Amino acid sequence: MEKLKPSGNNKEEHNINYIEGSSNFYKFEYKVDGKTVGRAYLFIIKNDLHQKPYGLLEDVFVEENYRGQGIGKKLVNSVILKAKELGCYKLIATSRLEREYVHKLYESLGLQKWGYEFRIDF
Repeated sequence: MEKLKPSGNNKEEHNINYIEGSSNFYKFEYKVDGKTVGRAYLFIIKNDLHQKPYGLLEDVFVEENYRGQGIGKKLVNSVILKAKELGCYKLIATSRLEREYVHKLYESLGLQKWGYEFRIDF
């Protein structure tokens, strides 16, 4: 758990907690006054092509009233640090094409555009 000091004169503390669901799943939560206002997930994926696993960053979300305060950046940074700690050789993050502000956030944290994502919905 990382304790974060809020900006300004507000004296309460904000927390990022990660909840280990298993050896390949981590949930990160950003709380304000005990209420979860942001979250992100890290999935650890192993395959036979590499000795080390890779991380998949998923479902980064910040409640609308708390956006623009750096919470998403803190959550993604926490995921990046955890992926490094776990020995991942890369971290993948996906985002819909129209979410330019998310792309800018990811790029500001060192992630690079890298190909396409393909999917099928069921």
